[in-house]
Amino acid sequence: MWKKILVVLAMLYAAASFAAVDVNKASAAELDSIKGIGPGISSKIIDERKKGSFKDWQDFIDRVKGVGENNAAKFSTEGLTVNGSSFKGAAATKKEAEKKAKAEAAKTAASAPKSAASAAKK
Repeated sequence: MWKKILVVLAMLYAAASFAAVDVNKASAAELDSIKGIGPGISSKIIDERKKGSFKDWQDFIDRVKGVGENNAAKFSTEGLTVNGSSFKGAAATKKEAEKKAKAEAAKTAASAPKSAASAAKK
């Protein structure tokens, strides 16, 4: 009987730890559970939230000192949301830049043997 209760409690705890944490509803402890958010940032978030709910990610970034687009992307990846939405700024931009860089490298590598071959013909 006790084993079943402990298993159920462990499962509930695991499910809660993977759940998204909304910045407008979370307690300080819930905010601290997000990797990268410590007591300092969580207190700044709560202080700003007392002035009014965060409308979106840009409002969150503008109002909380020490949080930029890169931190917002990291926090979002770790499960933080603003009004239920995840951050789509810097992380998406970084991925697109990496894809472009790989594509350019592939083009350069593909054209290098051709230009060497054409130079050899001349």
